[in-house]
Amino acid sequence: MRVLAAQTLLPANVTLGVVLLVLLLAAAAVAAVFRLSPDGSRGRAREVAVAGVRATAQLTAVSLLIGWVVHHTAALFAFLLLMLAVATRTAGRRVTPNGTWWWAAVPLATPVVPVVCVLTLTGLVPVRGIAMIPVTGILIGGALTATVLAGRRALDELHTRFGEFEAGLALGLLPHDARLEVCRPAASDALLPGLDQTRTVGLVTLPGAFVGMLLGGASPVQAGAVQLFVLIALMAVQAIATAVAIELVARGRLHRDEPPRAARPGSAPGTAGA
Repeated sequence: MRVLAAQTLLPANVTLGVVLLVLLLAAAAVAAVFRLSPDGSRGRAREVAVAGVRATAQLTAVSLLIGWVVHHTAALFAFLLLMLAVATRTAGRRVTPNGTWWWAAVPLATPVVPVVCVLTLTGLVPVRGIAMIPVTGILIGGALTATVLAGRRALDELHTRFGEFEAGLALGLLPHDARLEVCRPAASDALLPGLDQTRTVGLVTLPGAFVGMLLGGASPVQAGAVQLFVLIALMAVQAIATAVAIELVARGRLHRDEPPRAARPGSAPGTAGA
């Protein structure tokens, strides 16, 4: 009965492959036609297409790999570290192109590692791949989203409002405090996606954990309990990740190369080097 339920929803056949290809092409076409890129070019369309192809290859490989990893404890923890490393690289490069990208590991690991440890020590999540991989993956994914949004918004604000940062220094604020005053309000918006998902769960959407539990044969009450745990845990992880990312930006650990004074917003022509 459980196998039948899983096969009924999106069976892995040629029809699914064709539909996925059409949807991916549609996404790339819309991004190209409407120039949905920061610089107004069609570059984001290529990113969409590459992301779809990568997702296909990665999920195929992971699907085959997990079947082996779940039976070997050492391989399980190696796989979890790989997940964290890939998330660090992805988040860091989204936030900044320079060598400080690796600091993204801090807001990712700071909330995820303690939460996973508490869950395993209390017995809520057994130390088995079939349980730890999806739970840890969900938490890392939430932390990744929060880190990217908070880091990008914070650094964008510091670039756009650099004059306000310098004004804070002129008033006697420390660099950390001046940066914090500029970037914290905008960067805190990184919490909004998680908040909106939690507020509307069951009314607007039925998230993946809930649906997956139902398809696996769990009762609606059990599925609801698991989904509630996921949402609450994600809010905690994302709040910590956002706070740590903002703090790293404020301390200058995570940054972008500062533009020349003449190129900074609000600088008067001919003041370079002044």
